[in-house]
Amino acid sequence: MGLGLLVTVAAPSALADQPSDGVLRVTVGSPRHPAGALAGPAVNATCTINRITVNRFSECEWVTVHLDVVKVVNGRPVVEGTADFDVKHQMTLKTNSANWSEKFSISKARTTGQGRGVAVNLAAASGGGTRAAVHFQQGHTLDSAASGTVGYTTTIAPKKIKPKAKTTYNYTFTKAGYSPGSVSYASAVYRCDNYYGSTRTNRSGCAIPQVPTGVSMVGLARIDEGIRKLRARGGHYGDPNGGKPLHWMINKTQENANRTAVCPRTAPPDMRRAGRTSCDEYPFASTKEGGTHLPANQREITWVKTQENKSQGGRITAWRGQMHVMDGDPFYVIA
Repeated sequence: MGLGLLVTVAAPSALADQPSDGVLRVTVGSPRHPAGALAGPAVNATCTINRITVNRFSECEWVTVHLDVVKVVNGRPVVEGTADFDVKHQMTLKTNSANWSEKFSISKARTTGQGRGVAVNLAAASGGGTRAAVHFQQGHTLDSAASGTVGYTTTIAPKKIKPKAKTTYNYTFTKAGYSPGSVSYASAVYRCDNYYGSTRTNRSGCAIPQVPTGVSMVGLARIDEGIRKLRARGGHYGDPNGGKPLHWMINKTQENANRTAVCPRTAPPDMRRAGRTSCDEYPFASTKEGGTHLPANQREITWVKTQENKSQGGRITAWRGQMHVMDGDPFYVIA
């Protein structure tokens, strides 16, 4: 006969069973990861039960946990009590720093029988060169609510992009006279960079790369017009109104090849007379969909004045720096 704690993290997705040694069995379910919405850096993701909700710079993860206090008799578990509680994580990344923080709260447990008096310890581990430090009253009993924070620090050299990473939360539950129980789950994926930094300027920051952002071409008259005409003909890549996102590319060789594949060497005579001698291609040559990667009905070129193309380049560079858009990141084009 043995005593133990049985822990379950509930989620809408299918649960994965862990092998049992007859004393302790742990079952973990991962909250669903819905696609995030376009949002500015100051907007926090909202919370939804048993989901990870994200935007470009924040995450809310709301997890429900069920814990059984069991006595094992002849290899069969007998439940002596239960404890049910929620954990909410609110992670807020920074656009101008690779050091950020997360708040979390653990609700008072709803208990039966021997479910009272269970203590919890929490650890957090990150990757991608980021260190996570938990600030929490370890050994707190689930009979009352508690809260804590996780502090994140990352050091990045200029021109560098850190690997994608996520936080793994590890819980250990203890109760006098019982074997410990444990459970873990992970946050959404994040990534930090100092891509635009220099020896004099630190431009590090972090983002959730799976969430598309948007760059506006409004005000760039001919470029905006060309994109809108393409969409009127059925072109949908990069369209935030139901289209597929484009994906940024950091590869100068392929970028030049994409541009050469669709842009003639010289403008047509009527465009030269109008002073529109610069070829603007859409999708941009600096995207995975650029050049001839898409069928002809999903791309176009527009002849514009050189200054308009330069203005577009400056706008894209500023947007990428603010939103930390790196190779492979999805995005939309507002026109």
